[in-house]
Parts: sequence; structure tokens; C-alpha cells
Amino acid sequence: MTSNARCSMRRLAVLVIVTISLTGCATVASDLRITTICPPVVEYSREFQARAADELDLLPEGSALAEMLADYSVMRDQARSCRGRSP
Repeated sequence: MTSNARCSMRRLAVLVIVTISLTGCATVASDLRITTICPPVVEYSREFQARAADELDLLPEGSALAEMLADYSVMRDQARSCRGRSP
């Protein structure tokens, strides 16, 4: 073994020892509390929903707005689930 190889092995050994030593010094508990923040769900009146449905019917077939509203509906359902309410 050359002297360079011996030096590399020493460095590796020191690195391993330091890493093991530092992990024993951790002061923060690994049991982290995760807080879930649910987005608010805006409630719309039946009249407003009916008006929106009528306007949606006026959009051309394959409208980008119709696709976006479908995505929004899914997000609203997810927000309700997050809060523990059924859709």
C-alpha cells in the first residue's frame, strides 16, 4: 500500500468517526409534529350556483374555462376532505 493510500484511509476513518460522533450530539427530537393547514372553502348560494351552471352551459364545447372549473371542483372536494367534511 502506498503512503497516499494510507493517508486516504486515515481521512476516511476520521470522517466516519466524526460523523458518528456528531449524530450522537443531536439535540432535536426526531418526533416532529406535522400541522395540516386546510384551505378555506367558499360557500355559494343555490342561486349563485344556478347562475354559474347557466353560464357554463353557454360556453363552447371543450372550453378551457370548463376544464378549469372541473379542476376547481376537485380542489374544493379535497379542501372539504382536509377539514373532515364530506363533499
